[in-house]
Amino acid sequence: MQKILIIGSQGTLGQELVDIFQKDKKYKVIGWDKTDIDITREKEVQKKVLKLKPKIILNAAAYNAVDKCEKNKNEFRLAEKVNGLAPGYLAEVAKKINAIFVHYSSDYVFGKELPQVSEPTGCTGMCATCELHSDFNLDLGFDEKALPNPLNKYGKTKLKGEKEVQKKGKKYYIIRLSRLFGNSAISKKSKKSFFDIMLEMSKKNNEIKVVDEEISCFTYAPDLAQKTKEIIETKKEFGIYHIVNQGAVTWFEAAEELFLIAGSDKKIKAVDADEFFRLAKRPYISTLLNTKLEPLRNYQDALKEYLEKTGVLKN
Repeated sequence: MQKILIIGSQGTLGQELVDIFQKDKKYKVIGWDKTDIDITREKEVQKKVLKLKPKIILNAAAYNAVDKCEKNKNEFRLAEKVNGLAPGYLAEVAKKINAIFVHYSSDYVFGKELPQVSEPTGCTGMCATCELHSDFNLDLGFDEKALPNPLNKYGKTKLKGEKEVQKKGKKYYIIRLSRLFGNSAISKKSKKSFFDIMLEMSKKNNEIKVVDEEISCFTYAPDLAQKTKEIIETKKEFGIYHIVNQGAVTWFEAAEELFLIAGSDKKIKAVDADEFFRLAKRPYISTLLNTKLEPLRNYQDALKEYLEKTGVLKN
């Protein structure tokens, strides 16, 4: 039986990781949250993890108040500690005990630059005589080898965390995700997903304004937890992975899909990003391209499952 430590065990992702590994008798699962360990204290991390000696460590803890940390110095310091320094402490102690370490990052490590446009193999730029594009599907986004360049301070803290893991760790997986959604977290302080916010707003407003910009993918927490287990058990090469459900969309397009699946006639209005005042700038495109794993199902299927589980959509 392998001992697995899941940090951030009461969050949206953490609780799914606990659930999926607990179902497998090969694992003894230990879930720690904020009351169990302060991952921003290096000595505490060393002491507690060295004593436990898990074979696998999953870090699902994160600071994700994107706007708060943009202008508030204290919030930014906290984000730097949780997202930037703490992953390095965990990677270092994992290395000491020869444990596998999994750290979760974000699509917001990109955004300052647009992704490069891929071309079909053999393209010479002589489009007048070229037929290579006729059956070529363009994937516009960032793959695992793309150079990160964050647009906001939150993204910078997440990139710092990746670098600390790479510098101090050994047997590690850095998994980037985006727009996480799933069952309500055990922790009351956990951030609500976009879909939950839309459903709440639909109960209070006749019309909902939604930004029709900022293209990215959604990640369904149960799917991500399952894929994490698969990566570990199939002994994939250590490094960076992108795990998102298929289907890159704007926020408005996702809201349209949500109410279509839910069978709601709620009126939504597409607006520009500058319709809302937000302290942190968001990437115009932050789509994560998965080139190393079998793809997850599309986000519409995952969303339908989520709505059925929560009782919004009746079977």
